[in-house]
Amino acid sequence: MISRRQFLQYATLSCATAYSLPSLLHAQGRSDFDFYFTRLSYESGDWDVDERMPANILNSLIEYTTMRVDINERIIPLSDPAMLSSPFCYLAGHRLVAFGHEERQNFETYVKNGGFVFVDDCNHDIDGVFAQSFEAQMSEIFGPDALRKISNDHAIYSSFFRFDGPPDTSIELNGWGDDLVHDYLKGIEIDGRIAVLYSNKDLGCEWDYDFRNKRFMYEDNTKFAVNIVVYAMTA
Repeated sequence: MISRRQFLQYATLSCATAYSLPSLLHAQGRSDFDFYFTRLSYESGDWDVDERMPANILNSLIEYTTMRVDINERIIPLSDPAMLSSPFCYLAGHRLVAFGHEERQNFETYVKNGGFVFVDDCNHDIDGVFAQSFEAQMSEIFGPDALRKISNDHAIYSSFFRFDGPPDTSIELNGWGDDLVHDYLKGIEIDGRIAVLYSNKDLGCEWDYDFRNKRFMYEDNTKFAVNIVVYAMTA
């Protein structure tokens, strides 16, 4: 079975011109890395949040897995077709999410052709504008019922470390509209696998914390991030 990463490479090449499977196999030898972290910038909001988070996740991937990891975060505009070849994309913020034409087109193409986007709401405890606007965007692009709760026995919770559901965070206090700390994540599935993983728990801020200087006091809170990446690369 072709992997998500291979499928992405093939889909990206096919967007430009017609490529055969041998062309795909040749292209696979171009990268020295199994994984690199892509943060998506977008025009409507503040996408540049949780600055230390990518470095912490990449460090954990190196520590716990055998992946060949690029230690440099890559920032690519959602409107740039270059994002279509990324093995994993991250999108977050506090403010309005209103995709422009190219942003919407690339997001839809990427997701429907094997991509994986982890989206984290950094604003859940304040006024809910990120959550409301992002969920509205997903409804418009993929349909009103596409974004659904993920069961707590989903494969993403056992893809590397084992969890009983999304781990608690010290960041999420209560919801902007429902006054709840959510015990679930949501996702959009394409062909039986999660293509968009959506969190209201502000996991990015949790992983941004400089826990490594006090590691003797704290459990490594990036372990679930390792699960997300491993799932994204292997599902």
